[in-house]
Amino acid sequence: MAKVAFIGLGVMGYPMAGHLRAKGHEVTVYNRNPKKAQDWVAQHGGLSAPTPADAAKGQEIVFACVGNDDDLRSVTIGENGAFAGMERGAVFVDHTTASANVARELAEAAKQGGFGFVDAPVSGGQAGAENGVLTVMCGGAPETYARVEPVIAAYARMCKLMGPAGSGQLTKMVNQICIAGLVQALSEGIHFAKRAGLDVETMLEVISKGAAGSWQMENRGKTMNQDKFDFGFAVDWMRKDLGIVLDEGRRNGAQLPVTALVDQFYADVQKMGGNRWDTSSLIARLQR
Repeated sequence: MAKVAFIGLGVMGYPMAGHLRAKGHEVTVYNRNPKKAQDWVAQHGGLSAPTPADAAKGQEIVFACVGNDDDLRSVTIGENGAFAGMERGAVFVDHTTASANVARELAEAAKQGGFGFVDAPVSGGQAGAENGVLTVMCGGAPETYARVEPVIAAYARMCKLMGPAGSGQLTKMVNQICIAGLVQALSEGIHFAKRAGLDVETMLEVISKGAAGSWQMENRGKTMNQDKFDFGFAVDWMRKDLGIVLDEGRRNGAQLPVTALVDQFYADVQKMGGNRWDTSSLIARLQR
């Protein structure tokens, strides 16, 4: 069992840290809002710390899951950031969906500090975090990754090293590209079926067993048809992620016309007041 810290107790981090504790790891938590950390300790045991640096002291592995590049820099290299408290030989694992550039930047800072760094964004949403079945895509040195993989298994059903620092974030970008296109296609399909007078649930039952089938269809098709959009991963977060994707595409020359279009469709959903609706709400803009 490892001695670990978890920084960031949002809808993802809170249950992820809970799984670590449930597996018997010694867990110290930090959250920007200290009440959230106190609530976590009351529910799971363990300890809370007043700063990321304090949380990191004496730990073998320090995990983080925060909002964006700026939040990540704040809790790592900012004032009282975790990197100031990291032990030599420890490992920092970042589960934030952030840019590949910040992953490489922090990996270099970690190297200078004598500890390891793994960028490890996750897929599976709030339900995946709560049920301990996330997919984790990692970037870092193989020997560093090998040390943390058994601990990440507390909340992952798939964890894979994709390459050097930044590779986890690049893989997550591919994940978001694919989701954006799938959800838009599913939205258009359901919208078309309604206009054509088909029974949507029967239609989904049939085509989900063929080549059109997907996770999105199986898990969101019926709820999209029912205008239910409260399944965790918010439109605001998806737009943040797609912004990272499009920035990286401009840097590496990738052509992403569908991704850019769907990003603007999500902007339309935001204008409709759907900032906190989940990503399946793309269908709402077709039904205005």
